[in-house]
Amino acid sequence: MDFIKVNNQHVLGAVTAADVNALMPKANAALETLKKADGAGNDFLGWLDLPTRTDKALLDEIHAAAQSLRKSCEVVVTIGIGGSYLGAKAVIEALSDSFAPYRHRADNPEVLFAGQNIGEDYLYELQDYLKGKQFGIIVISKSGTTTEPAIAFRLLKDQLEKAIGKGEAAKRIIAVTDAKRGALRQLATEEGYKTFVIEDSVGGRFSVLTPVGLLPIAVAGYDIYTLIEGAQAMQKALTVTSDDNIAEIYAATRNALYNAGKKTEILVNYNPKLHYFGEWWKQLYGESEGKDHKGIFPAAVDNSTDLHSMGQWIQEGERTIFETVLSVEKQQHKVVIPSDAANLDGLNYIAGKRVDEVNKMAELGTRIAHVDGQVPNIHITIPELREQYLGQLIYFFEIACGISGYILGVNPFNQPGVEAYKKNMFALLAKPGYEAETEAIRKRL
Repeated sequence: MDFIKVNNQHVLGAVTAADVNALMPKANAALETLKKADGAGNDFLGWLDLPTRTDKALLDEIHAAAQSLRKSCEVVVTIGIGGSYLGAKAVIEALSDSFAPYRHRADNPEVLFAGQNIGEDYLYELQDYLKGKQFGIIVISKSGTTTEPAIAFRLLKDQLEKAIGKGEAAKRIIAVTDAKRGALRQLATEEGYKTFVIEDSVGGRFSVLTPVGLLPIAVAGYDIYTLIEGAQAMQKALTVTSDDNIAEIYAATRNALYNAGKKTEILVNYNPKLHYFGEWWKQLYGESEGKDHKGIFPAAVDNSTDLHSMGQWIQEGERTIFETVLSVEKQQHKVVIPSDAANLDGLNYIAGKRVDEVNKMAELGTRIAHVDGQVPNIHITIPELREQYLGQLIYFFEIACGISGYILGVNPFNQPGVEAYKKNMFALLAKPGYEAETEAIRKRL
């Protein structure tokens, strides 16, 4: 099996090799801390050996549940927020035909997402779109009470039950939730929903390789067995402490850059199918490292599109940034640029070349220009957008995140700041039990 590759040689204008090497002992120690499970957040390390713990029996069960929805549904709505939807969305978008939503393939259900926002128009339009369609629901929540997905599930569950009856609706609802506790677990037991378990030891942003991500990916028609095989291969490679470990190298390099004043990391892709991978990555690193007034700010751009919007700032703006560039070696299709007799657009100099060659030169030219403009970059090469390499990439970024967080000196596995907005929202909505908070916050308005 080929592997993704990491090259950090183009950061050396901003930091030295010695700067990076000086952090490698910390990276080694961080990986050992993860393996020994004796660091901060050690009760949330279930993802670390998850790929090799995921057996064929579980994958078969997920595949069978997905096939059931595929046979009975034109549309399957996945309800979840944050890690409960971003990983699945990232993988599905990376593997899908760019124009799949417009092709209306009868043999493949659409996978849509809800519960990731509180947009009234979004939910109205989703419900309107589902009218007259055979649809099913995957609802993902440990508690069943998280506001955004709970609203979406209440609406869609009601719509489905009214359309086909409560008994039939129960056959088209699958809950991914806690093993024993919570409102969704209680409802699933009462209604007889098919369920899968979210392990207590796996946080949402690390859950894409659990049923949280695997079930929607399988419903979309993609090979979850190969996805897990890719992650298993990467787990075996990256859980061995070594100065050649690419996760340790990436973690040490980005922390060396942070120490040198590079406070923002931009994940750059040159393939539009990787847009949502950038969104998943932003949550993974932002929620893991942004605490104790520390942390690299994670951003993402889609090039060459964003070279015509963000490109000027990246090239000549404040020099507090670095880039991590995702480069896909092999494309799925071949398109050759034709010659034109009039040549009014002046493109005959690239006639006969593949579009991907032009794209690769745009990427290389940009990387050189940005390095010359004092924007260092880390280069990650992905052999192609296939399940096995996405499995590798997911696990690589997950373990590198744990290592990097420990180097930074934070707990990478909690998210205390996420609760602040919820408390204010509940107080403003006068949720029972928040009477004192409601009174206090209204005095501030």
